[in-house]
Amino acid sequence: MTIIEKIYWIRLLLGIIAALASTAYTQAKVVPVDVVDYGVFMNGIIIAIIVYVISYYIMKFKWAVKVEKPQKIFTTGVGIYFISWLVFWVLFYTIIAPPPQPI
Repeated sequence: MTIIEKIYWIRLLLGIIAALASTAYTQAKVVPVDVVDYGVFMNGIIIAIIVYVISYYIMKFKWAVKVEKPQKIFTTGVGIYFISWLVFWVLFYTIIAPPPQPI
């Protein structure tokens, strides 16, 4: 397995971990059911971006010499990361979030 393939699969797993972190954060924040809070979505996006940037610097530190272009470390797996984050965030949020209560 090449370094690029490792980065790709690590980004897939990190997308799932970021989705768990986003779900945990949104469940910790108490918002009334009848209020639409777009801040929850924005906080989830910010968590995903922070995890991606941190993973980039860690991978750059570890594998910058072994990759032909250091830019490849940043761009490899960006699509699968955000797609897996979004899919698993919706899945985890659907499973964990309580159903809305009728008024």
